[in-house]
Amino acid sequence: MEQQLRVGLVGAGPWARRVHAPAIADHPGTRLSAVWARRRAAAEEVAGPHGAQVVDSPDELLTGDLVDAVAFAVPPDVQAELAIRAAQAGRHLILEKPVAATLADARRLADAVEQAGVASLVVLTRRFAPETRAWLEELRRLEGWTGGSARWLSGALLGGDYSASEWRHRDGGALLDVGPHAVDLLDAALGPITEVLAAHRSPRDLWHLVLGHFGGAVSTVVLSGRLPVRPTIVEFSVYGEHGYRSLSGRDTPPLECFTNLLDDFVAMVVSGTTTHPCDVRRGLHLQWVLDTAYRMTIG
Repeated sequence: MEQQLRVGLVGAGPWARRVHAPAIADHPGTRLSAVWARRRAAAEEVAGPHGAQVVDSPDELLTGDLVDAVAFAVPPDVQAELAIRAAQAGRHLILEKPVAATLADARRLADAVEQAGVASLVVLTRRFAPETRAWLEELRRLEGWTGGSARWLSGALLGGDYSASEWRHRDGGALLDVGPHAVDLLDAALGPITEVLAAHRSPRDLWHLVLGHFGGAVSTVVLSGRLPVRPTIVEFSVYGEHGYRSLSGRDTPPLECFTNLLDDFVAMVVSGTTTHPCDVRRGLHLQWVLDTAYRMTIG
């Protein structure tokens, strides 16, 4: 690019400070231009080290002439409405997961992005890790997988930076927090999820899902953010005609994964591409799976 992509950041929480802001500021194709957060002091703390401007309202960032793209690091109910306005203003979008608080809002957002013709990517962090890409490439090459499983178990909501996050403690719990990652990887590994065969949530926010995939594969998911385990357990596996293939742990740090995401994002904007395996339509599909599972647990 002859000029860096000007990116505005909405949000100033721990994830914005540790991942969004430094990655955007350090990437050769992007520049952190402006930051908005509900508390100006928090926005200043994020913007200051990177020479970014602090704005006093979301509209100043979303619809003004300060940015070409907007990255969001806010709760899903806040993100959806602001991202729709940003897309309508012609801004390219980097979206957190889940993309909205409800399936209806996720549809509205996806439709707004499509109508505006802007690029979008959802921060499905593990999809941008080299080991995950290599794993998925091998699975696609071999084919013949008939089942799989995912386990994402942590104590993140028991203490630490994210334990005070209100939206993570609401009705969906771990399903909405880490569920998008787990569902996305199983969907990418085994084929599109077409139905939720079963869903159960225990009193301590331990989720069990059984998912049906196009082509007949079946997978299982176990999720929790309230188990006293350290480090976090992240395991994916598939099995079938070629035996058993697993992907364990989170070897690539989130900051590096986000940098890889920015590589793809800048390439999309420069080339005028609006489709990607992790674009907003992916976010909508994941929202449908999560919404279906949640509704099964409440009758």
